[in-house]
Amino acid sequence: MNGSHAAPARPAQSYRETYASWQADPDAYWLDIAKGIDWIKPPRQAFDAAAGIYGRWFPDATCNTCFNALDRHVRDGRGQQVALIHDSPVTGTKAKYTYAEMLDEVATLAAVLQDLGVGKGDRVLIYMPMVPEAAFAMLACARIGAVHSVVFGGFAAKELATRIDDAEPKVILSATCGIEPTRVVEYKPLLDGAIAMARHKPQACVILQRPQAEASMHAARDKNWRMLVAAAKATGRKADCVEVAATDPLYILYTSGTTGRPKGVVRDNGGHMVVLKATMDQLFDVGPGEVMFCASDVGWVVGHGYIVYAPLIQGATSVLYEGKPVGTPDPGAFWRVIAEHGVKVLFTAPTAFRAIRKEDPEGKYLAGHDLSRFRALFLAGERADPETLKWAEALLKVPVIDHWWQTESGSPIVGDPMGLGLLPIKHGSPTVPLPGWDVQCLDEGGRPVEAGKMGAIVLKLPLPPGALPTLWNDDARFREAYLTTYPGYYNTSDAGFIDEDGYVFIMGRTDDIINVAGHRLSTGGMEEVLAAHPAVAECAVVGIRDALKGEQPCGFVVLKAGVTQSPAEVERELVALVRERIGPVAAFKLAVTVNRLPKTRSGKILRATMKKIADGEDYAVPATIEDVGVLDEIGAVLKGRGLG
Repeated sequence: MNGSHAAPARPAQSYRETYASWQADPDAYWLDIAKGIDWIKPPRQAFDAAAGIYGRWFPDATCNTCFNALDRHVRDGRGQQVALIHDSPVTGTKAKYTYAEMLDEVATLAAVLQDLGVGKGDRVLIYMPMVPEAAFAMLACARIGAVHSVVFGGFAAKELATRIDDAEPKVILSATCGIEPTRVVEYKPLLDGAIAMARHKPQACVILQRPQAEASMHAARDKNWRMLVAAAKATGRKADCVEVAATDPLYILYTSGTTGRPKGVVRDNGGHMVVLKATMDQLFDVGPGEVMFCASDVGWVVGHGYIVYAPLIQGATSVLYEGKPVGTPDPGAFWRVIAEHGVKVLFTAPTAFRAIRKEDPEGKYLAGHDLSRFRALFLAGERADPETLKWAEALLKVPVIDHWWQTESGSPIVGDPMGLGLLPIKHGSPTVPLPGWDVQCLDEGGRPVEAGKMGAIVLKLPLPPGALPTLWNDDARFREAYLTTYPGYYNTSDAGFIDEDGYVFIMGRTDDIINVAGHRLSTGGMEEVLAAHPAVAECAVVGIRDALKGEQPCGFVVLKAGVTQSPAEVERELVALVRERIGPVAAFKLAVTVNRLPKTRSGKILRATMKKIADGEDYAVPATIEDVGVLDEIGAVLKGRGLG
């Protein structure tokens, strides 16, 4: 049965009132939200403007994140509630862990880490697939005050080595393999290769042997995960929560840097918990005992925040899904999970829904699934094109909430706050800034632009709790990358505009604004037009070199399954459509049909790489690419058009 329930009706002005209360007194506002966290030493001061690079939140408080995620719920009588559901269609297994069971697993693993010499402030690198042990590992580090750095499982050895050298982990936690729909990805050879390359060597590696790929162990370094945990359980070894400062780091999460050297985004303990609590209440409207399904990976910031930490801090139930939106086994995979586990909200990337729409444009696989407890779909991770949003709304008959944020922000910046009363939808906009964020749009000289005009999207300092205070061991690079271009503001490197109602429109990265014969044009605006064509499943527009105009737009399109029109016919219609909707100024004359678009594992389209291929430039294969073969396919298609 299809769910048709709207979100709880609340007056829209409650968002306006909440935002105004934050603006009027930010310190009082955040101290009030902080009451929802169990502190060891509660904060008396919200913000210290003199600390750190732009100030630090809750500088006098101490806490433990793991205690807030697990212990307090067991203490308060919720120990038998399910905390984590592991649903793995790629292995055909499912498991549920109550809060009490999860606390037992985490406290035991934390003791194992202590036995290996890991203490407060030490780093632990986690290189894991989507298994419950990945979440246990993160929480075990938090429990003992260690700083975890999760690297997406299957990352190339060279990229993994750079992260080992930067974080200098005392211990690495890993598994023998990850499982894709069509193959097993062996992690152990990649890990061994990375350690051989790295300057820094961990003292130990704890390896989870999975039946799909047993791996040989390095005698002096590698330990068997299950054997260590079993031994600790046999002797009753459990670690207590360690008191840390609210400003102490919880984790380092690496994001790609333009220099090829990864940027280690630092997240602190106290501010992180406070802002996650706020977003669960205000944006996602998920309360204790309710089920949240975040279809991401623990290797990304979305997985850190909304698979592991936020649902557990809130006392909700989180679904940890080891599968894909399509192919495990079909485009109805998400509907099965939502129905089977009573999911209230799903949070995933727009690319997942484009994949579902491509394979099942009529939504036939929804039939037979009871979505009566499903209340909203949240999309983030890249720009959500209006056509995909409208398709999902029509199919699911629940609010589809686009929201925008970054690894650096640690939590959503702009969104339609379901917990405060949904605002009117404007397709193409993730809606309005959430309390705590002062979002502005500036021109190249740092001056505010008028409503509706394109510019750089920036965030006025100070950033709210949970945002990065710096980069790991690199304050200078933090300032250079984020704070110098627009003094007094954090530079998001995203471009867009803010309309007269205060709605934010993110049109792409600043380098996705192309210059065609002196006209600054948004590739995102052209993508909207292409995506509106009924034959198009997904698309990407990049600016390619043009001797006369400087750049010209090139649209890459993937057609839906079952389209009867020829690719050439669709391409002609797309050129005409852009001319009609945007005008001759766009100079859009080139639409290219491809079988698939190159993407990162998190679903972001590799537009910059596509541009280099089209321009015939050398390019480095991005470390995060999902399938390298797509680049060769793109190159072959472009050569057939006389490009590249």
